[in-house]
Amino acid sequence: MELGYSFCPNDTFIFYALVHGKVPTPFPVTETLEDVETLNRWAFEGRLPLTKISYAAYGRLRERYVALRSGGALGRGVGPLLVARAPVDNLVDKRIAIPGTNTTAFMLLSLYGTGFFPVEMRYDRILPAVQSGQVDAGLIIHESRFTYPRYGLVKVLDLGEWWEAETGLPIPLGAILARRDLGEAAIRSLDRAVRSSLEYAYAHPEETLAYIKQYAQELEEEVIWAHIHTYVNEFSLDVGEEGERAVAELFRRAEAMGLIAGSRLPNFLPSLRSAKIRLD
Repeated sequence: MELGYSFCPNDTFIFYALVHGKVPTPFPVTETLEDVETLNRWAFEGRLPLTKISYAAYGRLRERYVALRSGGALGRGVGPLLVARAPVDNLVDKRIAIPGTNTTAFMLLSLYGTGFFPVEMRYDRILPAVQSGQVDAGLIIHESRFTYPRYGLVKVLDLGEWWEAETGLPIPLGAILARRDLGEAAIRSLDRAVRSSLEYAYAHPEETLAYIKQYAQELEEEVIWAHIHTYVNEFSLDVGEEGERAVAELFRRAEAMGLIAGSRLPNFLPSLRSAKIRLD
């Protein structure tokens, strides 16, 4: 079973035990690490049976994939940031570097305002592009949230704060998806394995560090643990009812703006309390 996830510390922390044989799995699991926009594009091809993905991309893939209850990234105070060299009054006519058109960050910025010109680039190249004046502002995710002041940049907008003020809900960022054709029994077993992997990481955090550092953009342990503590939380263990409402609200707003099509299929693997709901 091939599993795709990003280089970011929250993902390598969560999946360390799963890919190193520390927890039981229904199938042998091998990892493929890529940036999240590459994983998004691969999901449109149905390339991986199990993959991390942006919720924005998932909104367009609900007929093929279903989200696991465990392993995702939702929360409060974790939203994408818009940064620039100096304060920006509005987005109109601004060239804004974005980490991909399929990312949740870009969907949230599109829900917030229009009239800007997106410039797509890999997430780790955005801060230097803003610093050099190549773009007017940058939409940052992952470790960049903690390091942008080093580039002499200022925060213009916190899309997490905006979302929470608008909805009162946590912000959905990324999910772990399984192809629906795997069948519910296999998907439920994989969900249990992902949760077990995260529980192992919580119990043995230092054991995960060498693996995390193989792929992290920033190697400072303070930044690594800040990243993990920010993006790995109770929603990563189980999305819960509140997390499900947050994702449903994101999709509702995106559908209303014509950014994604609707779907009648469940967004998540049903909890055991609602297991009578069919995935297909």
